[in-house]
Amino acid sequence: MAEKSIPTVVTESIEEALHRLSKKPGVKAWLMMDRTNGAVLKTNGQISAVRPARSINTKASLPTPTGGSFSTDVNVNTDNETQAAQELASMVWSFLSTAGSLVDEIDTEDELKLLRLRTKKQELVIVSEVKYLLVVVHDTPPV
Repeated sequence: MAEKSIPTVVTESIEEALHRLSKKPGVKAWLMMDRTNGAVLKTNGQISAVRPARSINTKASLPTPTGGSFSTDVNVNTDNETQAAQELASMVWSFLSTAGSLVDEIDTEDELKLLRLRTKKQELVIVSEVKYLLVVVHDTPPV
């Protein structure tokens, strides 16, 4: 059975919502990942400012977009940005997998929908949707 493509109207509304999200105060960056394999589909903002690329040549071990995914466009400016986005996505994928296992162990009928990870400097909000994962990085407001 062939995978259904996302209708243009839905894609446009997602693009519009992501554009609005980018303009929100405190949002540093976001990245959209493929739900099936963790590949980076789209990014916005400077991921390398949030977490600079550290690996020199790990592209072979990181997930790459495959056919049938939501999008294959990665909107980044440089190789450093691309590498930083892929490394962050890999860490988020690992974190999400571990958290999902915890949810399964607690209740097999339940499902992980949202994760918030707050540090002194920033907060990562990870939203799990049917075809993609959205990771939003924003400033942590002062106490």
